Amino acid sequence: MTSSGLKDGALAGKVAFVAGASSGINLGVAQAFARAGAKVALISRSPEKIEAAAKTITDEGFEAIGMAADVRDYAAVEQALRQAADRFGKIDIVLSGAAGNFVAPALGMSANGFKTVVDIDLIGTFNVLRASFEFLNRPGASLISITAGQGARPSMFQAHVCAAKAGINMLTKCLAMEWGPAGVRVNAISPGPIADTEGMRRLAPSDEAEQRIKSRIALRDYGTKTDIAEAAIFLSTESAKYITGTIFNVDGGSELGDAGGNAIPG
Repeated sequence: MTSSGLKDGALAGKVAFVAGASSGINLGVAQAFARAGAKVALISRSPEKIEAAAKTITDEGFEAIGMAADVRDYAAVEQALRQAADRFGKIDIVLSGAAGNFVAPALGMSANGFKTVVDIDLIGTFNVLRASFEFLNRPGASLISITAGQGARPSMFQAHVCAAKAGINMLTKCLAMEWGPAGVRVNAISPGPIADTEGMRRLAPSDEAEQRIKSRIALRDYGTKTDIAEAAIFLSTESAKYITGTIFNVDGGSELGDAGGNAIPG
């Protein structure tokens, strides 16, 4: 991940808690938080994976701990937050990004499959945000959820994800209203197609599939984990002190719809 002026010391003295941080976008955000000066606590279900993820940060000389906790288990999330607060002090930034997905038509999806995605994405997000409140260094705390374009745009074979992400979007807005008087800001980041992630490897396993997806994006390219990390850092700084209840699209224009064709005159 490259450095930028935005990240250099932007979070010095802050404590960040990142859920679903064993790999992918969320680990990239956690690494960026650390490079920006924050002490970082990470959680995910697998003890081995989360310990390895934390090591990628401590190996760079930054402070981080990894703890095994399933976001579907409120008590486990609460305990992890307590451990993080005991280790580093009050928490300033919380990012909830644990997610599940698979491609299936509604008639080919079991009730348990639907419930699993909703439990991880929506219930998990509620658990992380709700449990974090008593451990926050407020006012000024920044809570961020990772949502997706499916939360605002229906998609075939993604009924479970669309329902879960739409729930996250509304949860974000509701909590922003309820917790704003305490000075706590609540926002969500909606990534578009992001390069070098498991999701895009599944959705676009070939060069042809990748080019087909890119041709429909306004900016004609995938985003990067750095793009999401910089958005998360921005939302956690004083630069965003008057931003709350926002679904922050970092998607190259994906949510605008199919931008195929050449719209430039001439």
